[in-house]
Amino acid sequence: MIIELANVVIRPKAIKLTLEPGEMELDVDGVELKSAVDLKGETEIVDDKVHVRGTITAETEIACIRCLVPVEYPLDITFDDIFVDPSDAPSDAELALEAEDLDVAVAIDGRIDLAEVIREQILLALPDQLFCTADCKGLCPKCGSNRNLLDCKCIENEIDPRWSALKDFR
Repeated sequence: MIIELANVVIRPKAIKLTLEPGEMELDVDGVELKSAVDLKGETEIVDDKVHVRGTITAETEIACIRCLVPVEYPLDITFDDIFVDPSDAPSDAELALEAEDLDVAVAIDGRIDLAEVIREQILLALPDQLFCTADCKGLCPKCGSNRNLLDCKCIENEIDPRWSALKDFR
């Protein structure tokens, strides 16, 4: 769904959008959309800036950072994105950004792609690390088996041959 900046008015106008998992690609390894992504929000003009605000909900599966087992991770994101027309953006000569200007984006060609807004908000809301359990044992570095499921009996105290000369050093 594309929003034309020229069509946004001062009074809030409701927007609603649902994207199926196949319609949106996050392009992040280990993260998969498991349900439709729902956006419920509004657009309005405040101080010559277009605000797109609302709530995004979705279900995702994210691979555990230690053992790679998929973990369900629900998203409930509240956001307020601010856009300006390229003609209203400051030129390089006027570029002295204030703190509040850092949250303002330029709407290319006077258009806002809601799918891209949703994608950006989801990427910002994803955790840096997610564990299947707090005590996840991860994968064995020797054989690659999931240590949560079986004890592979690999020797953990085996010394890397490159460092073996140092074991007798005292």
